[in-house]
Amino acid sequence: MNGERPGEHEHKHQSHERVARAAQPGTNRKAAHTGGGYPNTEAASQFLRSTTHRRRAPHAFARPGAADRASNLLPPVHDPISYFQAVILGLLQGVAEPFPVSSLGHGVILPRLVGWNIHQNDKFFLTFLVATHLATAIVLLGFFLKDWVRIARGLGRSLRDREIGERDHDARLGWLLVVGTIPAGVVGLLLETPLRSLFASAPSAAAFLIVNGVVLLIFERLRARAPTAEDHLGDSDPRIARLTWRQAIAVGTSQATALVPGISRSGMTMGGGLLAGLSNEDAARYGFLLATPIIGAAALLKLPELLGPAGNGVRGPALVAALCAALTTFFAVKFLLRFFETNRLTPFGIYCIVAGVICTLVFALGG
Repeated sequence: MNGERPGEHEHKHQSHERVARAAQPGTNRKAAHTGGGYPNTEAASQFLRSTTHRRRAPHAFARPGAADRASNLLPPVHDPISYFQAVILGLLQGVAEPFPVSSLGHGVILPRLVGWNIHQNDKFFLTFLVATHLATAIVLLGFFLKDWVRIARGLGRSLRDREIGERDHDARLGWLLVVGTIPAGVVGLLLETPLRSLFASAPSAAAFLIVNGVVLLIFERLRARAPTAEDHLGDSDPRIARLTWRQAIAVGTSQATALVPGISRSGMTMGGGLLAGLSNEDAARYGFLLATPIIGAAALLKLPELLGPAGNGVRGPALVAALCAALTTFFAVKFLLRFFETNRLTPFGIYCIVAGVICTLVFALGG
């Protein structure tokens, strides 16, 4: 017929009928999905408005569907860290890092207790922590700067002479720190992501906080020698330099346990020092010296994340938190060195157990 192929006339007729039905007000949108025609204009408009809710509006002349395709390419949006939250988290980091109570555990538990939408494995939160850890490392380096200068010179002498002098305490202390730092760094690089992913919940952090408290009490119970009134007199470095290589490796590697939220880095190193025969003050000093390169190196490795696209939206709060962490870290270290002249780890062990039990009950009751 007029050059049309068989069936073509009937196909055109059916197409005209579908167009006519689509223009009728009563046309059901479901027909578009059951092979029965096209949705009417109003139904299609409502559908598009519902699918593009809370998404960025496209340009007026963009092609249909461009908004949906563009929004699917956008990264997920997280609640930003407010400046108030940054101040609290920064102050907390500065205190809890040198104190043997687990800064990471407190950083996981606090947001859950107060209802903040912050999770340990959130990308923006991990980027935010880079600034607070870097600030902590810088303060530790500055606080013990004279020690580090002597240690660096001692390492230089030993490399020049190809031996550690019998009375060169600075050189020996430097190499003790090296052999204690390397295995801890390797273990941290290998296990940081799986351990934090596995134990990143607030209930598990509370449980490990209890474990941390029990371990601190065990350290005090099993310490190599009882404290004396003269422990804090004289220079600490020669006493620390008497550690054996095996003891230095064991104490240094114990820092890796801090990758589990609730377990304290400083608590493990201080406790290891007590088992090796150090006093509480010397063990604390050795723990701070060991922590400086580990915390600093970890923060520097992740600094590009803070300065890159991942840091968008968190750099301002991160800077405020870093300043707060630096302030409290300085006073916390100063306090602890004076505190451990005559005191033990026992109060911190009790605190961790009590706080962990209370938080566990709160979480179990739905808090």
